[in-house]
Amino acid sequence: MFDPAPAARPAGSAPRLSRALLSPWSRFSLLVVVLLGAASTMLLFEPQRLLASGWPPQLTGGAAAVLFGLAYGALTVAFVPRPLLNIAAGALFGAQTGLAAALAGTVLGAGVSFMLGRVLGQDALRTLLRGKLLTAADGVLSRHGFRSVLALRLFPGIPFAAANYCAATSRMGAPPFLLATGLGSIPNTAAYVIAGSEAASPTSPAFLAAMGFIVLSGLGGALVAWRKRHRLGRSAPRD
Repeated sequence: MFDPAPAARPAGSAPRLSRALLSPWSRFSLLVVVLLGAASTMLLFEPQRLLASGWPPQLTGGAAAVLFGLAYGALTVAFVPRPLLNIAAGALFGAQTGLAAALAGTVLGAGVSFMLGRVLGQDALRTLLRGKLLTAADGVLSRHGFRSVLALRLFPGIPFAAANYCAATSRMGAPPFLLATGLGSIPNTAAYVIAGSEAASPTSPAFLAAMGFIVLSGLGGALVAWRKRHRLGRSAPRD
């Protein structure tokens, strides 16, 4: 008599394959591949040069600013430094429009990075945080997320991408993260945009004021990062 059981067994492999593909470490591997691909594309093709020096002159006005904001957001996900993009925004669009485009791109890039980290990396990365220094950071972001992210954006002593993925692995919600990012990024972004818009007049009061603010905020960011590190070190659980 024919036994149908062997023919039925392969069907059971589909759920196992699905679970394997959707497992935390599979999703984390996909996140690594996506980020490595984005970073490699940035290094090979240097798309930030399009924004800094090769922007088509016929693209002007509101549509160009929207396109710039979209490109800005994509480039921050690919780890292009925001100061370069902010300076380009000021040089291309002036202070007001450049600031609006840069802030929109900042929030967009932060949101994309946050969602990538939350969907693809959170479950796997949280298993690595047990008993380590980042457990304390997770606790701070989970309890005081808005305030902590606001401070990180106001005093950028921690890289933009690192703050995005650190927040993504915490229990912090997306709305307060994006709101804190948008509000906290205004002063520093404005300084770089103004510096870019006044780059042709390096002795102008606006340029000098912007550069002074950039230096002071950088020193403040280094101090905040140092204090945060020591505070988290004291509050981290001991093995």
